[in-house]
Amino acid sequence: MTGVVDVREDQRIQRDVLAQLAWDAQLQPNEIGVRVDQGVVTLTGFVDGAARSWAATRSAQRVEGVRAVADEIEVRLPGTPGRTDAEVALAASRALEWDSFVPAERLDVTVANGWLMLRGEVEFGWQRRAAEGELRRLDGVRGLTNLIEVRPPAAAVADRLRRDVQRALMRTLGAERVTVEVDGDTLVLAGVVRSWWEREQVERVAWSAPGVRAVHDQILVGG
Repeated sequence: MTGVVDVREDQRIQRDVLAQLAWDAQLQPNEIGVRVDQGVVTLTGFVDGAARSWAATRSAQRVEGVRAVADEIEVRLPGTPGRTDAEVALAASRALEWDSFVPAERLDVTVANGWLMLRGEVEFGWQRRAAEGELRRLDGVRGLTNLIEVRPPAAAVADRLRRDVQRALMRTLGAERVTVEVDGDTLVLAGVVRSWWEREQVERVAWSAPGVRAVHDQILVGG
């Protein structure tokens, strides 16, 4: 009987993921294929930019019951001449400069065949995430590797950091099932949340804490 229940649940997840993808204005109808096996979603198909692939993955992660997402979507830039690597690099530099929360002068972007390599240092984890988010949306980007290091201006006090993050999680999500431990300047998150969206929000809160250089996310997505 369990096998029948699993199959029905996978079918339900597949329908919900397809509906979520169709609802997402960043994606074109019927350009993404969806397979589901025991809650693991595999996305296939072709899109014209890394931003669309990223959007599809994020949409699938928001669906209840999804345990993991395998992104097998292929990025195929349009056949007409698109941006050169030099043009993508220039657009990336300008995007970072226009974002007043990102220290563009401390970051370096290189581009090869539409793939961005992002290096440098920032003081806060949310700046690292913001820089990546800005560049993923650019036309002509096939993918991105984020090698930015987080170097806090001051060392965090472990007990206070743990309390502050736990309180922030309670305010935003009421996340009683998430535990926070501190190892030097690294936060270790554990526990179980109901959805990938909740997991993402927990990680966002953790990266926003002053003094955090790294976040080890061991949170599971379950019921």
